[in-house]
Amino acid sequence: MGYDPKRALLIGVVLPKTQDLDHEESLEELEELAFNLGYQVQETLLVKVRKPQARFLTGPGKANEIINLAKSLKCGSILFDEPLMPSQQRNWESTSELNVIDRQEVILDIFADRAQTREAVLQVELARLQYELPRMKRLWTHLDRQRGGGAVQRGEGEAQIEIDQRLIRKRIAKVKSELKQVEKRRGIQRKQRMKVPVPSFAIVGYTNAGKSTLLNCLTGSDVLAADKLFATLDPTSRKLTLPSGRIIVGTDTVGFVNRLPHRLIQAFKATLEEALVADFLVHVLDSSNPAVEVHLKTTLEVLEELGAEGKPRITVFNKTDLVEDPVCLRQLGKLVPGALSVSCKTAEGVDGLLSRMDEALRESPVLSELVVPYKHYDLIAQLHELGCIQEEKNLDHGIRILARDIPAAYRERLNGFMRQSSGPQGGADSSINVS
Repeated sequence: MGYDPKRALLIGVVLPKTQDLDHEESLEELEELAFNLGYQVQETLLVKVRKPQARFLTGPGKANEIINLAKSLKCGSILFDEPLMPSQQRNWESTSELNVIDRQEVILDIFADRAQTREAVLQVELARLQYELPRMKRLWTHLDRQRGGGAVQRGEGEAQIEIDQRLIRKRIAKVKSELKQVEKRRGIQRKQRMKVPVPSFAIVGYTNAGKSTLLNCLTGSDVLAADKLFATLDPTSRKLTLPSGRIIVGTDTVGFVNRLPHRLIQAFKATLEEALVADFLVHVLDSSNPAVEVHLKTTLEVLEELGAEGKPRITVFNKTDLVEDPVCLRQLGKLVPGALSVSCKTAEGVDGLLSRMDEALRESPVLSELVVPYKHYDLIAQLHELGCIQEEKNLDHGIRILARDIPAAYRERLNGFMRQSSGPQGGADSSINVS
């Protein structure tokens, strides 16, 4: 090609259906995404398209302008912020003789670069294969169909495409099968944890909001925390003790991003299941980022797509040490009433967050009376570990206990031993049901 493929021109496209988006902010984010892949962005350009065109998405005249600009800047790559159809991507590359990729492929490349565990590697590979399958012709545009004898005959290029597509479909099936095995093991591990069910929370939020740093700050652990997008792709869990003495498990999750490709949300659903089974979520926002309101909206949209929008949530504005104007913090507070301000760097606000987490486990304080047979004393030992037991008394046929705030997942195992549950003002019934 003669041009450095790491020199890039970034193109944002304003379509009628995307007029409400902040395209300049989205382009800035694409630039940061590209930087994380080692691209040297030479220029960004925002193009308005009244009616999408089948061949280039833009009109042919605008396409030629973009190609000429890229070559004048000696760019070997053109990065589009808008998804391109496979045919459009092929048309751009055949006409320009440059690398042309869209936002989806940029994010896929970053995920591939960050994946560490077997599960993450498989999830990224699956998303990549599903993305590439309809784009196979990009690799074979130099081998056209051959015609002759009044009938269309299949040439070398078409035969090779079919072979490669079949191989990719087989690989997709194999990766899905391997992922099911990994997910099955994760499910078994989750069930093992549920045998001694400790309350849990999941940290969610926009990529690079400081989720891993917050988990480290709360637990004193050393989870990888880097100032880069998608530093964490795999869930990491750590225990911590709340001010009440109760033990809780916190899980760090993959960060979200504006216009996250749907196939990646689907691919990482197994990883994000940790958020779905948690007692509550801690939603982390970067208070120093000018686009914090967009990040809030994006995260809520992804949570809704995952089916976790109704989960109890504590919102935390992180990195307050980077915000010099206190007025800005007060304005942020209006975005989410009741949100907390925290600085993981200075630990300011962390004690308040821990107290709020204690409160979250008592969102509907319940005092339960149980009589547990002596042969099931292991259940009582687990309640002690959870810090739930208020009173305990030995009887002839078992142990009578008063327990507070038993986690929902654990309460199911104790239903047969319960007499009555009541709210914070009520007391337990004196009559006892023995099982």
